[in-house]
Amino acid sequence: MSGRPCAWCSRPGRHCLLDGEPVCTGCRRRAHYHPARCPGCAQHRPLAFRRGTDLLCAGCAGVPSPFACTQCGREDHPYGSRRCARCILRERLTELLTDPSTGTVHVRLGPVFDELTSSQRPPTGIWWLRKKPGTGPALLAQMARGQIPIAHATFADLPQDRAHDWLRDLLAATGVLAPWEPRIERMTPWLNTVLVGLPDDHADVVRRFAHWHVIRKMRQRAARGHLSQAVANTARQRIRDAIEFLAMLDQHSIDVATATQAHLEHYLLAHPGHGPSLASFIAWLRATRTNTELTVPWVEPGPPQVTVSDDQRWAGVEHLLNDDTLRSYTRLGGLFTLLFAQPLTRIVAMRTSQVNHGPDATIHVTFGGLPIQMPPVVDDILRDHLQRRGQSPYGTGAGWLFPGGVPGRPLTTENIRSQLVDIGIKPYQTRKAALFQLAAQIPAPVLAELLGLTDRNAAKWAHLAARDWQNYIALR
Repeated sequence: MSGRPCAWCSRPGRHCLLDGEPVCTGCRRRAHYHPARCPGCAQHRPLAFRRGTDLLCAGCAGVPSPFACTQCGREDHPYGSRRCARCILRERLTELLTDPSTGTVHVRLGPVFDELTSSQRPPTGIWWLRKKPGTGPALLAQMARGQIPIAHATFADLPQDRAHDWLRDLLAATGVLAPWEPRIERMTPWLNTVLVGLPDDHADVVRRFAHWHVIRKMRQRAARGHLSQAVANTARQRIRDAIEFLAMLDQHSIDVATATQAHLEHYLLAHPGHGPSLASFIAWLRATRTNTELTVPWVEPGPPQVTVSDDQRWAGVEHLLNDDTLRSYTRLGGLFTLLFAQPLTRIVAMRTSQVNHGPDATIHVTFGGLPIQMPPVVDDILRDHLQRRGQSPYGTGAGWLFPGGVPGRPLTTENIRSQLVDIGIKPYQTRKAALFQLAAQIPAPVLAELLGLTDRNAAKWAHLAARDWQNYIALR
């Protein structure tokens, strides 16, 4: 209808009737795309029906919903004027993943179909199908038609970029493929690249060191869930240092098996700061009996330097508690660091099972062996985060407290660290300040159990804070 102004915004033009009132397309769309809590049923639904002074949902108003999808009847995730995003996504995925021999979704790709169609944000899945047709969707279609095998080997000859890695992560997260670790998978192609041009004997030594020591250690860290990008960067640096050391020996026509301690010290003098990184290569040479004469002297690290004052730490806490423009995972990550001295690598790997609701609507979080009751405001932020967290955009949240955009994986530490640094909070330094203050207030055995520290580390911080707590047992 036209000629009458919109009952909601008073704009003239062409409108539709909504509950007997002319409503413009913009207002109707706004009500559909921005559901709110209905005062009648307390559910989040489009509110467009005025009863007295309240706006109610269609159910409470007793009328058929004009916002319902014509296919499934749901009001959420509008996409177009008649159907919802979930139904459109289901239709397009069915066409993409259908096995021609059966006429149904490929039996092995069924978990992928289920995950994508049940994700929290189906419009994101539609966007992926439309914007990335030549990579992930094309590969899935070929797998469904039997043109390429559904296996990790399929990705061996494909580019190792984000698009292909994302699809591989999705297949692994849904159980279609076995779990894999991209940081480890990328090591072999990178290693082959850096070994090009090296003498054969040097390349053989470095390759054995990389596969039997460096990558093996990475697999062990991955099995414990401790493989971060920093660990991967350190692994590559160790290989580079080994190559540089062998290159120096080659310049002096010296074989690695006959190199002496003098040669090693000459290299360390020319490359200050490389000792800790080269130490693993030297230790491997000794362990394999390639050269038992070389050794990198162990330098006892000094006490940690606390460069952030307690006032600065509490100012950061105050900022995170009150700045609701920050993302909830940034606020919680920063608060867990400043209040409970948790490293970001451990924070991003937290599971929802570590958060429990206690009596009187309190929330407890377990960092170590004992649950800790969250202080006021922090519990509100955490409660709100849990309600909105759900899964990653494409599903496969896998129980992470902070699910990332990569299927089956949590957020990376950089997601939180960069945003904290932007507001003046340096996580590494502030964590040390938190440990220093907590060690002065809590006995070391209790601190270790609460925060998940080793007894040795807790005792070290207690000593630094000038509180050895030797009378702790007597005090108990």
